[in-house]
Amino acid sequence: MADGRLGGVKRPPVDLAIDRVPSPLGALLLVWDGDARLRSLDFADFEPRMRRLLGQRHGERGFRLTEGRAPADIVGRLDAFFSGELAAIDGIAVATGGTEFRRAVWTALRTVPAGATISYGGLASAIGRPRACRAVGAANGANPIAIVVPCHRVVGSDDSLTGYGGGLERKRWLLAHEREHASASLAAISERS
Repeated sequence: MADGRLGGVKRPPVDLAIDRVPSPLGALLLVWDGDARLRSLDFADFEPRMRRLLGQRHGERGFRLTEGRAPADIVGRLDAFFSGELAAIDGIAVATGGTEFRRAVWTALRTVPAGATISYGGLASAIGRPRACRAVGAANGANPIAIVVPCHRVVGSDDSLTGYGGGLERKRWLLAHEREHASASLAAISERS
């Protein structure tokens, strides 16, 4: 139940672990569960927002964060992404939580190819809700797993950079990084053909 109670007995908080790992964009906060599924990825300078979003997702039941060492698979895939292997993050298991609508938006985001962008309207159409641009924008803004669920790939209808929870400079960097390495991958494929 939404209030954390099962049969009138309050359920214990969800146990999660947290680690801080370096990246070219500054320290990243990684939160994962006992099944090594990524539950949150945010920038260390936005830790209060990350905790607020976790609180909203877990409601009255709450959550308990324990310091730990992030799973090697998650860290390795993020390192590979930052080294130019853009598809490496596609294999990171996530558990976003959220409403059915938000999960649909976040799932669709993971289908936008690295190096490409999509508008809010395009994303709304992709999930079969073409008139839900504002709701898609709200879901995008509440995305708990930055980079891996690539909300940075969403732009305005005129291709302008719109807000990003980690700041527009980080969004700009991520898009440039992906375009550079996506172009390099396409060039390598063309040379082999």
